[in-house]
Amino acid sequence: MGKALLVVVGVVLLVYALFDLLAAPKARVRHLPKLAWVAVIVLLPYAGALLWIFFGQARQRPSSGPRNWRPRGPRGPDDDPDYLRGL
Repeated sequence: MGKALLVVVGVVLLVYALFDLLAAPKARVRHLPKLAWVAVIVLLPYAGALLWIFFGQARQRPSSGPRNWRPRGPRGPDDDPDYLRGL
């Protein structure tokens, strides 16, 4: 059972890494060309996929928007000036 689980995890990791690599734009791929990354992922089953996930792709930078985004509308009736005027 344990060996079968390791095989399943390896296959899932391999498939995920390959699809992620093939879907990634060229600008996001680091250190090696895509074809070389495919070879690394396939020839080094666990290590290749992990190398791709952690080192092969550029991390996306956070957006330049505000970090603490809050909704602009009133949260409750006591925060709504129109509602309070009607009381």
